[in-house]
Amino acid sequence: MMKIPEKMTTEELAEYLGVAKQTVNRWIREQNWPTEKLPGVKGGRARLILINRPVHDFIMKTSMMRQRHSLTSAAEPIAEYNYNNLSPALRQICTVLQNMTPVEEKMLERFLAREGLREFLKRLDISDSEE
Repeated sequence: MMKIPEKMTTEELAEYLGVAKQTVNRWIREQNWPTEKLPGVKGGRARLILINRPVHDFIMKTSMMRQRHSLTSAAEPIAEYNYNNLSPALRQICTVLQNMTPVEEKMLERFLAREGLREFLKRLDISDSEE
């Protein structure tokens, strides 16, 4: 299964798939997708979509996801990493990165392109020099 967050707002899913928010709301109604209220939002209209197996399968069949898959399937196969051999800190970083929303991934990508890895580590107060 392609890694998609367990829960997404309609806005996040719409942006991820490149469709309108209204399209996602229509799919929720038509496909009877499970949702839950988003706490702290007035009016009670904001919902989180629970990405279960049927929702995931539907998403993967959309034209945007088929295009993404066809672009990546021609590339080198993705390596399977054994995360058990990583240090606890690296395992935690991998988990955080895997659970980022598409918006967060874009923001990180732009930051790294603009500032570079050295500035990223500096912001985390990580230095390669031993003090």
